[in-house]
Amino acid sequence: MRARDLMSAPVETVRPWTPAKEAAEILSEHGFTALPVVDDDDRLIGIVTEADLIRDRIPADARSEHRQPHAVEATVGAVMTSPATAMSSGTDVADLCQALADERIRAMPIVDGGRVIGIVTRGDVVRMLAREDSAIAADVRHRLEIYGGTGRWKVEVHDGVVRIVDLFDDTTDRHVATLLALAVPGVVGADTVSAEQEVGR
Repeated sequence: MRARDLMSAPVETVRPWTPAKEAAEILSEHGFTALPVVDDDDRLIGIVTEADLIRDRIPADARSEHRQPHAVEATVGAVMTSPATAMSSGTDVADLCQALADERIRAMPIVDGGRVIGIVTRGDVVRMLAREDSAIAADVRHRLEIYGGTGRWKVEVHDGVVRIVDLFDDTTDRHVATLLALAVPGVVGADTVSAEQEVGR
């Protein structure tokens, strides 16, 4: 599965001169965790996250003995993280998830030649993994029918793992069927066997 199969698009973006308060309102209203920051050509120049927006923006209690006056940054450009990590729409979702985990980020902008075309969040991945097995099976069957016709494939899905039985005995078609299944959102594993192999289980 590729990033294009999972990304949310179009994506809400902000400019460097967008007020930080407005960015906070957008995050709050939509339930987002981050917003890509773009220039006039929609090219990614940074990202502003919940953490960026809350850092040094809440004044200490007036009774606190450690209270220090400080200037509050007013624009996204002053608080954003730059440069931002981004990936292309053709990135393998497994690699994207690894980057989200390794870099401890919650959202990955998806770019095409530097222009922001979508975004993938940890929440998107979790929702994909939570898809019902019946919905996954229906998607797999649909793709297989387009590829090899109706009445040929038996599809079972358990906890996101797909097992496909091919009534014909074609090694190449079984390989393609496995690849097609692996591209369906929510699939965590897939295997295709011939009807003869299924009988021998």
